[in-house]
Amino acid sequence: MTHAATLAAGMLILLFLVLIASQLLRLSLPALRTFGGRFFVSSVWDPVGEQYGILPFLYGTIVSSVIALLIAIPFGVGTAIFLTEVAPRRIRGPIAFMVDMLAAIPSVVYGLWGIFVLAPLVSQHAAPWLEKYLGFLPLFRGPSYGVSMLTASLILSVMIVPYITAISREILLTVPDDIKAASFALGATHWETIWKIVLPYTRAGIGAGIVLALGRALGETMAVTMLIGNQPQINVSVLQPGYSMAAVIANEFTEATTPVYLSAIVAVGLALFAVTLLVNLAARLLLWRMRVRPIR
Repeated sequence: MTHAATLAAGMLILLFLVLIASQLLRLSLPALRTFGGRFFVSSVWDPVGEQYGILPFLYGTIVSSVIALLIAIPFGVGTAIFLTEVAPRRIRGPIAFMVDMLAAIPSVVYGLWGIFVLAPLVSQHAAPWLEKYLGFLPLFRGPSYGVSMLTASLILSVMIVPYITAISREILLTVPDDIKAASFALGATHWETIWKIVLPYTRAGIGAGIVLALGRALGETMAVTMLIGNQPQINVSVLQPGYSMAAVIANEFTEATTPVYLSAIVAVGLALFAVTLLVNLAARLLLWRMRVRPIR
């Protein structure tokens, strides 16, 4: 009975996944048949002229998520190491609770904070500094008006740090004390034990936390919509506005008055679904390789 119930629960999840994918595909077919492969490689998004291409949205979603991940990983893993290996026991609980509280804040609140606090800081301080000292790189060229790819990435990084920290902290706590004691017995310092024993032992679990955070970043809607600038263009500079797939769905779904327009919006959701699925499959493959690789 128990085996049948767990099997049914697992199959039900797969059924939901298939139903979601099939429904998105069915509603996306008019746009996919009309535009074909151009739908995924074109940069033109013109509802008036009934021309649709989602390349800027793909670019904005992936770039903002990757930048957010690059910012969040050091802070998330570093905080987890601090809480499990460095911080006094009496303050571990309160700090962990405050970090976990970041995950409970609604995304629209993050968006409001980003508009009134983060965007002015970026436009008045961070962007001028980056343009002055790193402006020779295409990544940091051009003036910034606050709402930009960089601002959206920064708010995303704040939002995903709790996921990386919470999972990494729980994984780090599973390291057997005997392994660390053996490292100390061989003459390793505390930090040598962390870098050469603890982190390699837990790399697969930490990687799983990073994958979860990446999925959160790819699908985030409200905060990104409020801060990314919502400009359907591909700008190399992160100081310029961008657009994401989740943002275009939130902004334009209610305005889709023609069948092709509505189908194009649903096709954006299908593309987001596919990107998330492919990223998770690639990450799972990487984690599997990390698990089977021996610790050296």
